[in-house]
Amino acid sequence: MTDRIGIVGTGSYLPERVLTNLELENMLETSDDWIYSRTGIRERRIAEKDECTSDLAREASLKALEMAQMDAKGLELIVMGTITPDTHCPSGANWLQARLAADKAVAFDVTAACSGFIFALSVAQQYLRTGAYNNALVVASEVMSRTVNWEDRESCILWGDGAGAAVLKKGDDGATLVSTHLFSDGASAEGQKLLMPGGGSKTTPISYESVDKGLHHLKLIEASSTLKLAIRSFSDACLEAVGSNGLDISQVDVIIPHQANIRIMKGMAKRLDVPMERVYVTIHKYGNVSGATVPIALDEAVRNGTVRKGSLVLLTAFGGGITWASSLIRW
Repeated sequence: MTDRIGIVGTGSYLPERVLTNLELENMLETSDDWIYSRTGIRERRIAEKDECTSDLAREASLKALEMAQMDAKGLELIVMGTITPDTHCPSGANWLQARLAADKAVAFDVTAACSGFIFALSVAQQYLRTGAYNNALVVASEVMSRTVNWEDRESCILWGDGAGAAVLKKGDDGATLVSTHLFSDGASAEGQKLLMPGGGSKTTPISYESVDKGLHHLKLIEASSTLKLAIRSFSDACLEAVGSNGLDISQVDVIIPHQANIRIMKGMAKRLDVPMERVYVTIHKYGNVSGATVPIALDEAVRNGTVRKGSLVLLTAFGGGITWASSLIRW
């Protein structure tokens, strides 16, 4: 039996509605230039009122399954990375399983904020390596627009909605999932700078008081220390991935980072001494879709030919918790 894990299909889905910076100018005291210069974002996608996280995940999953030439009924494992599930119980993965009619699969969520997809990828990878399952659907899906305070101009400008997916299979098919590398630091003060206190056991049940205090909105406290930590974490995760496989960062063809802020991506490229031409960027058109940014960008890069046969691809992410992660893939 081989322990090789292949990625045999990718997929993504973005809601149709586009919210531009120019539209935000009519809602907030802000401007297109102010937003773009600080974040690199021009527009983002927003889910319709009747669209839930599992709805976005279903569309991305069907595209990944189509590329993999698989039927959902053949899925054995579904792992979803999300911080915005349809409900806290059942899990987002359970809702997705029902929508796909993947009745034979075991389904559960992984919560690692913006690092969610790579964490979920690693979980699935380990299950397949042990022989517990032969295939897996890994999804990251977020409806971030439901978590923001649309009067908070520092934070609401950042977030968008969307989903990305990958189908993994044990054996010799597809791109080789070489390795994944996960890190977290729950004691870090930076972990409290991305926080949504409402809904957890610290703030339940929901009350008029908790709503009035804005405890059910995602709070993001930007600071120069967070920016520097993100750049360092992105970079260190990349170096861990290539170094543990006896490679050099110069051998990587495409780096696909979490799309948090263009300044972070440029800082990472500078620290790694990698030209920005090798860093895949989607933040200008999709914004920050939390854990879904990496698989959305990966699918786009695969479908437009940026990632091709023989490409060495490096995924990297940094998120609340704090968490950070990387994955090396040989296409």
